[in-house]
Amino acid sequence: MQKPIRSGCPINLTLETLGDRWSLIVIRDIMFGNRRHYRDLLNNSVEGIASNILADRLRKLVDAGLLSTSPDPAHKQKTVYSLTEPAIQLVPLLAQMGAWGRRFTPATRELSIRARLLEEGGPAMWEAFMAELRSLHLGAAPPQRSVIEELTDAFLAAIAGAG
Repeated sequence: MQKPIRSGCPINLTLETLGDRWSLIVIRDIMFGNRRHYRDLLNNSVEGIASNILADRLRKLVDAGLLSTSPDPAHKQKTVYSLTEPAIQLVPLLAQMGAWGRRFTPATRELSIRARLLEEGGPAMWEAFMAELRSLHLGAAPPQRSVIEELTDAFLAAIAGAG
């Protein structure tokens, strides 16, 4: 049963879909961390999401059409979560949120590196990242460029430099 919407305003509707405390964090962890299983999302949550909250958000994101599920071929009792095209289209929004957060919040250098690279890379990098996500999550042909590898390498280098 659908809950009634407050208005047809696109900003309102986006906030009704994504505006809770955890939804974008779950999408972020699937998108940037390639965490595709419930246990992986739970155990590797930097923010410490509670198990009941994670289960609820995953269900809501699937119901909203932002995630899809499939049985894990390696372990039939596990579910694999995949981004759908509408979730992949959130890359520019997440890049802009990261850029804003770098400028106006006390974000750490290590956790800001990917946001900085996405901001500096701009729309060309976002498109390459979305193409790679389509390959990983939707079965599209793999692109030549791996933005995920670039972001991961920069993050690991930032962590190594901090230690």
